[in-house]
Amino acid sequence: MLARDLALALDPAHFAHELGLTPDPWQQTALQSDAARLLLLCSRQAGKSTIAALAALHSAVYRPGALILLLSPSLRQSSELFRRVAAFYRALQGAIPAEAETSLRLELANGSRIVSLPGAEQTIRGYSGVDLLIIDEAARVEDPLYYAVRPMLAVSRGRLIAMSSPFGRRGWFFNEWTGPGPWERIKVTAAECPRISAEFLAEERAALGPWWFSQEYECVFADPVDSVFSTDLVTAALSGGVTPLFAGGR
Repeated sequence: MLARDLALALDPAHFAHELGLTPDPWQQTALQSDAARLLLLCSRQAGKSTIAALAALHSAVYRPGALILLLSPSLRQSSELFRRVAAFYRALQGAIPAEAETSLRLELANGSRIVSLPGAEQTIRGYSGVDLLIIDEAARVEDPLYYAVRPMLAVSRGRLIAMSSPFGRRGWFFNEWTGPGPWERIKVTAAECPRISAEFLAEERAALGPWWFSQEYECVFADPVDSVFSTDLVTAALSGGVTPLFAGGR
C-alpha cells in the first residue's frame, strides 16, 4: 500500500492509470511536467480538460493544504471543469474524505481546496498562496483578468497551467505562446488525437471552411475574419529605420 501511494504521488500519469485512464503521449508529457509555467495549445476535443482535472486533483490529494484555482472565461465553464474534477475524485479508491463539497468547490480533510472562479476580474481578487492556477479556454480570457490572477502566485511560487485552442493573433495567450517567456509549450492538433477520426476531420473541413478549421483543429493563430489587413502585411509595412519628421515634437 505504501509503495502504491508513493508511486501515485510521484507520477501523475500513474495517477491517471489508477482512475482507469490511458493518457495520450502528449497528455503523459503534460502530466509529468514539473515546469512552473505550462502552455497547452490544443485542438478542440483533444483532451486538455481531462489533463487539467487530473492535475488539479493530484495536487489536492498529494499536497496537503494546497489551494488550486480553476479559471475560465465564465463561471459556467469553470464549473464544467470542476465537474470533471469531482467525477475523478468520486472514482478514486481510498480518497481523502471531503470536508465540504459544492458545485463550485471541494475541500479535503488534508486542508486542500479546489475552487472554481468566475471570469470577472473584479470578483476574483483576494486569493493568495495559490499552489496551482489552471486557466481553461485561456485564449478567450481577457488580458485584465490574466494580469489580475498572476500575482496570486507571487509568494507561493505556485504553478500556472494555461490551455486553449487559438482565438486569433491577439491577447496574452497568443503573446505568451509566440514570445520568449519561460514556458514549457505543448501543441497537439486534431490529427494527433487518436479519438478524432480522419473521416470526421474531412467532414469538418468541408463544413467549416479553411479559416475556422485551421483554428479549431490545427492550432493556427489566424487573423480575425473581419480584418482588412493581415498581421503579416501590417508587420511588413513597419520599419525601425524611418526618422520621425518631428522628432520629440507633438
